Amino acid sequence: MVYEILEENNLCNYYSYSDNPGKSKKNSFESKDYSYLDIDELKDKFVNYSDSEISQASFMIPDMHCSSCIWLLENLTRFDENILESKVNFPAKKLFVKFKTKLKLSTLVTLLDRIGYEPDLSFENLDQESKKNTNRSLYIKLGIAGFAFGNVMMLSFPEYLAITDNPESLGNFFRYLMVALSIPVFFYSASYYYVSTWKGLKSGTINIDFPLTLGILALYFRSLFEIFTDSGPGYLDSFTGLIFLLLIGKIFQTKTYDFFNFERNFKSYFPISVVVKKDGVETPVPLSKLEKGNKILIRNNEVIPADSYLLSGNANIDYSFVTGESIPQIRKVGDKIFAGGRQHGGIIELELYRDVSQSYLTNLWNEFKQTKKLISVYTNLSNLISKYFVYILLTISIAAFVFWLPSGWVHAVTVFSSILIIACPCAAALSTPFTFGNTLRLLGKNQFYLKNAVSLEKIAQTKAIVFDKTGTVTSNKYFGIEFVGTTLDDFEKTLVKTSVKNSLHPLSKIIYKHLEESLEVKPDLFNEFAGLGTECVTGEFKVLTGSLKYLNNNGITVSDKLSVDSHETTKVHIAINNNYRGYFKITNSYRTEVLDSIKKLHDKYEVFLLSGDNDSEREYLSKYFLNADNLHFNMSPADKRDFILKIKNEFQSVMMIGDGLNDTGALGSSDTGISVTEDLMSFTPSSDVILRADELSKIGNFIKLAKDSLNVIKINLVISFIYNIVGVTVAVQGNLTPLFAAILMPLSSISVILISFTGTVLASKKRGLL
Repeated sequence: MVYEILEENNLCNYYSYSDNPGKSKKNSFESKDYSYLDIDELKDKFVNYSDSEISQASFMIPDMHCSSCIWLLENLTRFDENILESKVNFPAKKLFVKFKTKLKLSTLVTLLDRIGYEPDLSFENLDQESKKNTNRSLYIKLGIAGFAFGNVMMLSFPEYLAITDNPESLGNFFRYLMVALSIPVFFYSASYYYVSTWKGLKSGTINIDFPLTLGILALYFRSLFEIFTDSGPGYLDSFTGLIFLLLIGKIFQTKTYDFFNFERNFKSYFPISVVVKKDGVETPVPLSKLEKGNKILIRNNEVIPADSYLLSGNANIDYSFVTGESIPQIRKVGDKIFAGGRQHGGIIELELYRDVSQSYLTNLWNEFKQTKKLISVYTNLSNLISKYFVYILLTISIAAFVFWLPSGWVHAVTVFSSILIIACPCAAALSTPFTFGNTLRLLGKNQFYLKNAVSLEKIAQTKAIVFDKTGTVTSNKYFGIEFVGTTLDDFEKTLVKTSVKNSLHPLSKIIYKHLEESLEVKPDLFNEFAGLGTECVTGEFKVLTGSLKYLNNNGITVSDKLSVDSHETTKVHIAINNNYRGYFKITNSYRTEVLDSIKKLHDKYEVFLLSGDNDSEREYLSKYFLNADNLHFNMSPADKRDFILKIKNEFQSVMMIGDGLNDTGALGSSDTGISVTEDLMSFTPSSDVILRADELSKIGNFIKLAKDSLNVIKINLVISFIYNIVGVTVAVQGNLTPLFAAILMPLSSISVILISFTGTVLASKKRGLL
């Protein structure tokens, strides 16, 4: 019928192939020539960072598919001493390699090809975030297995119905036809399991595909033996059905994993933006809207979001986020500046020559060198179960085979195959990544963006919560401000505005907004000292802004009248050319919804407040921080860090919530560091979480959801344990066919995925996060 429709409408030519319809990759022991990758223009497509000593590159690895692949790719240092480090982002199929610059990129790619992981070098897709291509071969394998399964079942009907009045030769013909149909299924459709098993054995491990491969081999060769010796009809219907169902389960898992993919999608969830300059107008733009060719402004301590050219300003770039080396590198106009660098000094203007790379920035953040021990209890437990599961399973299978052998080797092989097929640690192994993955996705929708799954476990274990005051429980959007002291003229206001514009401190932002009608100039020099203040030189004028202590340390004397002024507000002192001019008096505007939520946290957590300001608002804050002894003022960044280290000895897990600028040390020292951001790229790599300030009031619900996700994992582990105990018990007793086992195995994985998804979604709704 389909053919008639196509023929009547002259559409059959659509299916005519050319002489060379496709290009098949042939296996070859000869390595390809990748020397073209050493051309600078092409090399830049893959290299994310490079200096005279160290380079970093990223590749798409389409053939990365299992734990054995990850192990091999993360141990490239064993193949070449010039390779310093290699890391894998498995869901994104991406490999990040840090290597000595003297190693040619072509040599590195040749090595990857030689060990069986040729990168995807499709240049047309390199200027945008690589999209995952559907695994076409998996669907072809499924189609072949499904075709064979249906036809083998049809040819088996005489056996099913015990029809004996057909010619014997026709029965044999049907059996040989079934063998012919099963050959492509055995050699092609099931090839994934053989390859995975072989790669695991080559790397010295026995993975979960090993027992499946044994079961497939046992079932197939037993069927061939029965057919060719005329001792039975064989089980090729069960064999083809087994492969068909296994591939369906694999596709379902792949699709679901893609849906839950917690690659930390900066474009969807990352709650930050960058200032774009267009036609003289400065506009905050989310990372998702950044495009190649955009001109952006980067302030002191901001992270550069994409590879760029320096257009103007004094670039003093700290690449410790990328290389671990903290010595800043000076760049001049026209130089390349790589993504992940952090500007130290005044504002610089950049032009992007590459789009924002989500996975690259994510990898930098996740791999940033710090002292925290990232140990996932649940991931380690799942890995441990998977590791010993295979050995226990093989022992049980062999014991059952020996036990049933006196009853006939055919039945013994059936029991052996059924046990190997039905038992699966996938439920235990899948539970942790799927549950954590969906939880991270749900939290991301609430602008609560976690570095990794380990951070989720740490959050669930929280016993004490420490809040910074300025920029965290206070808001930069609503405030009262006035200048006290010698009146500033228009030019002096311009100098002050220029100084505070280059700073990311919350108080600087408030002053900048207050002076928005004043003009701006480009500074010749800008420095910011965490917790103290700033220094800005423009021509012959030097402006100091910051605390009274900072000005005193620089030899600035303050009049007695001003120095004894009321302590009811926060003050930012100003000096121009070593002459004290006065201070901006800023009335704090608190986020009332955050304070209300803090009050509720006291029931389950020990809550602290740390502030670099004076204690003038102690009485007001005591209404919300119920333990007055937990309010600490006049604390420097070093004091905050030391305080965190001190209380960690008392509490099992400490969470620190700060603005991410002056609180870097405290955030890095805590078990969970949360960087609260308004709208700029001012987060610190030391933080474990980046949180949009508007969502801070939900912090209690975020912690509860983290605990709920751990409970979901526990439920899944129990279900997985019960499934395997029951399934193996029934199989050992000889009451299970391989085909039925093939149906149950993917169902166990599907049930885990559904429980992970449903459990986390329901928990999120319960906590008011959906």
